[in-house]
Order: sequence, then structure tokens, then C-alpha cells
Amino acid sequence: MPTPATPTHCPYCSLQCGMTVARAGRVGVEIGTWNEFPVNAGALCRKGWTAGGLRGSRERLTTPLVRDPDTGELRAADWDEALDLVAARLRALQEAHGRDAVAVFGGGGLTNEKAYLLGKFARVALGTSQIDYNGRWCMSSAASAANLAFGIDRGLPFPLADVEDADVVVLVGSNLAETMPPAARHLDRLRERGGRVVVVDPRRTPTAERADLFLQPVPGGDLALALGVLHLLDARGAVDEVYVATRTTGFDDVRRAAAAWWPERVERATGIAADELHALVDLLAGAARVMVLTARGAEQHAQGTATVLAWIDVALALGMPGRPYAGYGCLTGQGNGQGGREHGQKADQLPGYRMIDDPAARAHVARVWGVPPENLPGKGRSAYELLESLGDGGGPRALLVHGSNPVVSAPNATRITRRLESLDLLVVCDLVLSETAALADVVLPVTQWAEETGTMTNLEGRVVLRRQAVAPPEGVRSDLDVIAGLASRLGSSAGFPTDPEEVFAELGRASAGGRADYSGISYARIVAEHGVFWPCPSTPEGQAPHPGTPRLFADSFATPDGRARFVVPEYVGPAEEPDPSYPVHLTTGRVLAQYQSGAQTRRIRELADDGPFVELHPTLADRIGAADGRPVVVRTRRGELRAPARVVATIRPDTVFVPFHWVGANRLTNDALDPVSRMPEFKVCAAQVLVPSSGRP
Repeated sequence: MPTPATPTHCPYCSLQCGMTVARAGRVGVEIGTWNEFPVNAGALCRKGWTAGGLRGSRERLTTPLVRDPDTGELRAADWDEALDLVAARLRALQEAHGRDAVAVFGGGGLTNEKAYLLGKFARVALGTSQIDYNGRWCMSSAASAANLAFGIDRGLPFPLADVEDADVVVLVGSNLAETMPPAARHLDRLRERGGRVVVVDPRRTPTAERADLFLQPVPGGDLALALGVLHLLDARGAVDEVYVATRTTGFDDVRRAAAAWWPERVERATGIAADELHALVDLLAGAARVMVLTARGAEQHAQGTATVLAWIDVALALGMPGRPYAGYGCLTGQGNGQGGREHGQKADQLPGYRMIDDPAARAHVARVWGVPPENLPGKGRSAYELLESLGDGGGPRALLVHGSNPVVSAPNATRITRRLESLDLLVVCDLVLSETAALADVVLPVTQWAEETGTMTNLEGRVVLRRQAVAPPEGVRSDLDVIAGLASRLGSSAGFPTDPEEVFAELGRASAGGRADYSGISYARIVAEHGVFWPCPSTPEGQAPHPGTPRLFADSFATPDGRARFVVPEYVGPAEEPDPSYPVHLTTGRVLAQYQSGAQTRRIRELADDGPFVELHPTLADRIGAADGRPVVVRTRRGELRAPARVVATIRPDTVFVPFHWVGANRLTNDALDPVSRMPEFKVCAAQVLVPSSGRP
């Protein structure tokens, strides 16, 4: 008799595609379609179809590992030994060096329950301010910009399917066709009904092949391009003056700033010809419904917040945010990049997207947690600053890592690896022995997506339920169990439930009244409604439940006066420009078959794993004597990478591209930080490319 299939969600990107999972054989799983889930309607990419590949893998961790002080090697241990050791060492380090001697680093792939309980654990059981997560490197610039402009941060303030009914969609720094393949069908449907797609990217990607207009700026040029668009919209009288006057503030200052960005200046800064800029403005000025969507290509810059603000200014000038099938949105990357930052993993936030330095927010959350507000620590360091300070950097002496692999994913990764190696204690919870786990003093094996229940919040702000479909391997525990076990050993009097539904109910109480209010959402509602959009506050007994909020801003924005804010974006340019020693731009990104640091996807046999490569234009290849498939070396001021060349005509001649799923790419990237979001500048730095000498290994 076949095993019943459980409806659940993909373990990868922020679409959180619906799928079914059924047990197959002794340890395997079979992936099937869940046609009723509206986000993907049964469609899956190759990563989704092969998501069960880690079940039964020989690389799957099933017992805790502890580093032997005599041999320096990791050895098997039982759970009590491992947790007792971690708790004792954490306690000793805090007694010797203070509460902030211990830090916590979370992940944008953790469920809402895990993210919430991890933030509570850091601030209550450990009493440390030093907590942040890898989502800081995902869409924090877009989050900062949305909060400044709209008063609230939700990746898409409308359902993804609204894309189909726009007249013009502008994708800035997004390769949707490879990073979220099931979402690309919305672009196809848009074009079928006569809409137009604009793609802005230094590479002609598969997404750009779907575009009616493709603009190929130099990396870091998106901000100048947006300012040029604003200049021409104003010059043509295409600004929606009534909308600007009634629904926004601050446009006069933006108008003055954009006046300096005439097309010829934009061309010098971006490489976009003046006639191409005019063509873009022609599309925007003639459309009733314009949607601007940004992604990592625009956001992962030292000016990422300013860049997103400039594109929000474009949308506001056209009068689009709050109108049906129009506005601005961010295409969130990680599976729970949205929910992961709403409930306490970020250094400056408490559950419900409350700010940790707000006395009222502290009082509310402390009441839910049963602790005095004054006992909650203050704001800590952002993700990169936290990692850079570790160990002999003068910061925390111990680090607990949940759901992240910074040895591969951090910018200037060689420097961060040295910081991790200098710690007195590194504890990593993971499914496999990732590059970061291989450095750890203690490795704790935890459950993966099909083996546990918990909620995720997708790019639309839709809270969905990942349901357990199969039992975890013997010896594996959930992150909730790990957190509760350590909290108990540290003597915490606060509650740390291990049942995910109980944790979610507490999360709802903690988020009540906050910007990201989940208090009216329950597991039962999520199942019945195929997900619930936040904010969804609870209602008094006897009243109908709040319906959730699929679309924001129809009547007002989440600012004190209900108006959106135009913000002047000052153009500075990349933190590191090419020069005679490093004459080309380096940019990084994803490829279709891999995901994030590759800790999961590189271990799935059905997914292509050819290792890193260097994409470069034939003109550049001819100049340095490179040949397709032969090795080249990319160097920056931080490190170098040797990998095969891929000679393609789809990239700018002054730019090279390296995917970041393998060790090496982020040894090159720049750790310059955005002053607002603290996002590192992953997407551009100065590099040199050369053919290695024949005698070099």
C-alpha cells in the first residue's frame, strides 16, 4: 500500500512552492505536485524535484560530533555529552568575559518558530546582544529602503500573481528565470496579454531573454540609472502630480536631485546609451500600471539602500504604490528571508518587527517572555560586523551557528574564516558537515525540511506551513530541541517549548500589535486558506477573524501621516572602482542548479556540480589569451580564485561573473557596508583576470 503524500513546501527559495512528499523505500522520499497551492500551481524547478536527495545520504549527520582536544579531530558523542559541554563552556566564557562573550548567528532558511525561539534564547537564556543572521546579506537594503519610504517592510506588498496584470514590469538585478523558475511564468503571461518586461542586469541572463527591453549597465550603475529615469519623467511632465501631492511627501528635494542626472551623465556613469534610457522612460510614461521589482543585483551594494530608494522614487513619481497591479516590490531570496527577520534574529529587532531600542516594544515582548524589560540586552552588531569581531577581533569568544555557512557565504571570506578559527568555542547545527561545521568544536545534527513542522513566510508575506512528512533519522534532533536543551542547562526560567505549534502561538502573542502582526494566524487557518498574509491581527472573541492583508497601501502607508516618503538618494558609486592594477568589475550571483552556499544542493547527485567558473566576454578573453574551458585566475585585493573560463557574449566586456555556491568566490568580494542596512557589497569590486603560467599548479 503506498504511503500517503503530505502537502508541504520546497526547502529552498522564497517562493516556498507547494509540493507533496511521500516516503519511498526505507529512507527515501518521493516529491509530487500540489496543484492547489496558488503560488506555483504544481510547478517546480529542478532543485524542488530533487529536494529529497539528502535523505539517506552518506554525508547526512546523525550523531553529535565533539572535537577531541588531544587529536584535534571530531569524534562521535551522545547528545547529553555534547549539550553539557556546550553549556558549561558558554557559562564559563560569560562568567569570565561578560554576557556578550557569546554570540548567535542564525539563518534565513530557519522556520519562523526557530527564528523566534533563537532570538528569545539569545536575549533571555544567554542575555547577549550579539545576534544576527545571514538574511542581513539577502534583502536588508530593500528592507531598510521600504521602511524609510513606506513605514513597513514586506518583500512584495501584493501577491506574486499580480505581476501578470501589470502593463510594464521592470526587473532590476533579478535573474528570475534561474533563481525562481516557477515565477517566470508570470512574465510570460504578462507578455501574452500585451504587457512589457524590462530587465536591468550586467549579464544577458535567461530572464533578459524574456525582456522587451534589456539594459546592461556596469555593475553598481542601477542608482544612477534610476536617477536618470526620474530626470526624464519630470522633464516630460510624466510625474503623477496629483498622487505626489496627496499621497507622498518630499518630492521637491528628489526633483532637485534628479535634475542633475541628464541622459549623457547617466550614460557616462552606467554605460547605458541615452537612447536606451529614453526607450525605458517611453515605456514607463505611457503605462497605466507599472511594477518595479528589485533583487540582489541592485541591493547587495554599499549603496544598496540608496539604490532601492531611487527605484521606489521612480514608482512613487509614477503614482504606482497602492494601485492595483502596480507599485514596488522586492524579490526576496532565501526561503524565510522575510519571516526570518521579523521575529528577532536581527541585532536591532524583536518579534513582530519591533525595534529593540523602543521602550514600548521591549515592555511588550518582555511581558510575553516573563522577564523584566531592563533585562533584555540592547542592539548588537550586524552580521558582517559580528563575524569580523569574533575571537581575536576583540568581540565574542564563542559563536552558535544555526542554518548558515559563513565560510562560503561571507564577504572577504578568508578574513571571516580566520575569525572563526580564533574562537574559544564554535558550535554549528547543520544537516551535513559544511565548510563551517568542519571548523567547529561541536557539531549538532538537526532535522531538515521534510522531517519537521514549522511555518515560513514567503516573498509575498504569505505565512505557509511546512508539514512533517517523514520521521528524522535516529539520533537527529530539531533546532527547537537544541535551543530548549541548552536553555535548560543554562538555568533559564523562561519557557522554551519544543512543539512548533506551541512556539507559533507564543510568536503570535509576541508579535501582536507590531508591524508584522501574526496574532490572528493559526496552523488551522494556514492549512484551510493555503497561507495567510500578514499583518493579520487577532480580533475580539465573537468577531470575525481578520482576513489577512494580501495587498498593502491601498488607502494609506504605514507612516505616522499615512503618506509615502520620497527620499533623496545620493550617488557615490561603488566602494571600489577598477584601476590599472585591477581593471575589470567582478560581480557574483547564482546558477540554476545550486542554492546559496551549496551545502545541500552540492550533495544532491541529480544536480549539476561542475564547481565554480569565471564568465567573461570574448573581447576580454582575447585580450588576456583565455580560452573557453581553460583555467583563468581572478584576483582582487582580498584573494584569488582559479577556475575554468566560460567565454560568452552575454556579459559586459568590462565585467566578469563568478557564482558564489562554492568556496572561493567570496574570498574575492568586498566587505564595504551600506551605512543604513549594513549590507556588504557582494555585487561589485575591482578585479584582474589572467591566464596562469604553465608551470603553476
